[in-house]
Amino acid sequence: MVKQQAAPLDRTFQALADPTRRALLARLGEADALSISDLARPFAMSLPAVMKHLDVLAEAGLVTRTKTGRTVFCQLNADPMEEAMAWLTRYQIFWTRQLDRLQAFLEEESCPPKPAPSTPIPVAASTPGPASPSGDGSTPVPPASTRRGRIRGS
Repeated sequence: MVKQQAAPLDRTFQALADPTRRALLARLGEADALSISDLARPFAMSLPAVMKHLDVLAEAGLVTRTKTGRTVFCQLNADPMEEAMAWLTRYQIFWTRQLDRLQAFLEEESCPPKPAPSTPIPVAASTPGPASPSGDGSTPVPPASTRRGRIRGS
């Protein structure tokens, strides 16, 4: 299998996709530097498995390693996450705008505009007249149509 070079943003997201690697980064974020054995201690996996995860993080540029004597120390390098955050921020802005538009639309639909004030009815005209010969009361006629909603795309 041929391993192709991925773009830096792709490598960052691939590295962050795994929960173990995210946990390793969280531990490194709490300390200046940790040895690989100290870093691996809380995980229920072998040291070589942790080292493979660290290799992925190092390839993405999220971890730097330094060797002092026989001990290898790892440090967090958050710089590659800055590009990932910039990429995510664009979509956060997009979705915030979309949700704001949806909220405005729903508020408009749930609170239709009030009808224009009508002219007051004179008191003399509001007095009931004689009952209709059939004895049935009249029932109001419903409106012929309702207000149209917003047309999609406007």
